[in-house]
Amino acid sequence: AKKRILFLTSRFPYPLEKGDKLRAYHIIRQLSEQFDIYLFALNQKKPDPKQIAALQPYCRAIETGIISRKSSVMSMLKHQTIPFQVAYFYQKDIADHVRQFSEKHQTEAVFCHLIRMSEYARSLHSQNKVLDYMDAFSKGMERIYRKGNWHLRLPAFIEWKRLKKYEASIFKDFQFHTIISEQDKSHLQFEGAEQIKIVPNGVDMDFFYPKASPKKFDILFNGHMAYPPNIASALYSAEKILPALRNLMPQANLLIAGAEPVRSIRALESNTVAVSGWMDDIREAFAQSRVMVAPMLISIGLQNKILQAMAMKIPCVISPMANNALGAVHGEHVFVAETPEQYASYISQLIKDETLCKKMTESAYAFVKEHFSWHGALRPVIDALQV
Repeated sequence: AKKRILFLTSRFPYPLEKGDKLRAYHIIRQLSEQFDIYLFALNQKKPDPKQIAALQPYCRAIETGIISRKSSVMSMLKHQTIPFQVAYFYQKDIADHVRQFSEKHQTEAVFCHLIRMSEYARSLHSQNKVLDYMDAFSKGMERIYRKGNWHLRLPAFIEWKRLKKYEASIFKDFQFHTIISEQDKSHLQFEGAEQIKIVPNGVDMDFFYPKASPKKFDILFNGHMAYPPNIASALYSAEKILPALRNLMPQANLLIAGAEPVRSIRALESNTVAVSGWMDDIREAFAQSRVMVAPMLISIGLQNKILQAMAMKIPCVISPMANNALGAVHGEHVFVAETPEQYASYISQLIKDETLCKKMTESAYAFVKEHFSWHGALRPVIDALQV
């Protein structure tokens, strides 16, 4: 019989419009080949049949804990020493529900996706618990505190300090720990942090593959458009990179693709900027664009959008911060740019020089294929859960 794993996650891992959902979904998929997976996911509302159907092939049982905004705010007021984003997702009645679910199915190990779920994992008796930090959340908050809008600075400062403490204190409650990149690992500076294993995201190359399509857009920025680092990068793409590119290519245009665009993003819509909102198939955004940009300024973690673009042979011009987690070679797999003028120069070279573009996209495709397969990345986790 296969070992029974309780998988805890703070959002129902479908549809895949957010990075944490995408990571959870693919980890579940891979682990289900070796283990029986029992999924307990939090959600704002009951998942619909389509969402359940997407996970059913990989899970023996699926249970959802419903959190409301009101109960989350109450929890944040009540638990004032733990980070806001941990308190937001924690409710005592759901903790009881998790325990009952675990006991009913006699789960033998726990995979906790994100520190947001670690309060639930903490109270379970299993001897074998894995925590996926995914990103160094404390570092992301520090960046928002230092570089974000003034009204976000005080809450970001409080959250940064709480997260730093919490990331360290939760470590001892788990036997095995993972994180998405070497860069993120280096931001967790507490005793034991050197034991954390790097588990990068993979890319599903059966789904993301090169597609021939008429090109409608010169530049693409893609991501969940209610997430602050993506909002900042999309604004930078429209207000800084596009004007610089139009100095070199007066007809240039930009597509901003991704779910839930906030008002400041929708306001960018013009005859040179398209804002798509949610797309049923995000591959269309890649296929219709000549170059993808990822000018991430305050981001943490590994950008799935870059892996997906590379798998579809769309050339990428990215920031040094976006490349820190990726580890691509500038000029070979991607171009790394720091100013709007550099972005514009690299984009126009890629659009005008077909040979250069083909050479870079072929190298990038090979790079992703070699370094970012889900199966290879999860080997250490599979070994740890089998103990």
